[in-house]
Amino acid sequence: MIDYPSIGQVADVVRRASSLMVREGFDVESKGTRENIVTTSDLAVQHFLTKELGALLPGSGFLCEEEDFADMAHRDVWVIDPIDGTANYARGIESCAISVALVTDGEPVLGVVYSPWRGEMYTAEKGSGAFCNGTPIHVSDRPFEQGILFTALCIYKKELSRFCSDIIYDLYMECNDVRRTGSAAVELCLVAAGKAELYFEIRLMPWDFAAASLIVREAGGTVQTIDGRFPPIFKPTLVIAANTADNCARLLDGIHRHLTELPY
Repeated sequence: MIDYPSIGQVADVVRRASSLMVREGFDVESKGTRENIVTTSDLAVQHFLTKELGALLPGSGFLCEEEDFADMAHRDVWVIDPIDGTANYARGIESCAISVALVTDGEPVLGVVYSPWRGEMYTAEKGSGAFCNGTPIHVSDRPFEQGILFTALCIYKKELSRFCSDIIYDLYMECNDVRRTGSAAVELCLVAAGKAELYFEIRLMPWDFAAASLIVREAGGTVQTIDGRFPPIFKPTLVIAANTADNCARLLDGIHRHLTELPY
């Protein structure tokens, strides 16, 4: 029988990893384009997490953002973004976070998103609710018209941004207002915490949403992709989330006016 780590153990590892997110003295490099960067802090955090989480759950695999680190031929896989919002981190902007999900048989069962500069530790286990700094959180009950929408253009595939802008315009005309922090994990957690109601991005990577998607669901929200199902965890996909199933369906309707399948 597998001895799975507790949420507290994983959160402790993530908290210790955050000490490597130094405020200064790190190097920044391009990963092929001017928009896609990595810092030495990203690499240090990822190396720490893979070592410590691998020790917590021997025989588990990994899917990580940096260094093309993918070892997914396992029932249990850690999906890791060492710093979600690297561009923010590199500029000293507070909206950046470590994101760690444990995925078992293709489904997130444990999620931790820690934004140390915001002082927010979001955690969730499947079937056990969602928490911020140990306090239970829940999505809001605001209707679509009063909803705040987190969204963005597609930074790494700018040719998709025309679709984004058309969809965002329609949604903006129906909701309250639009926000962007530059960290998908942080934004999804803010939906989970009832600070916003709606979320849409045309293309996210697994490490962007694996942990936060579980946190949203455990907080009572809904997470889907373009076909109305839960997003596939191990490949790029469109992600929408909302505080209610009705609001999520309305987001999906707005997307379907412009897209009925993924354009990639």
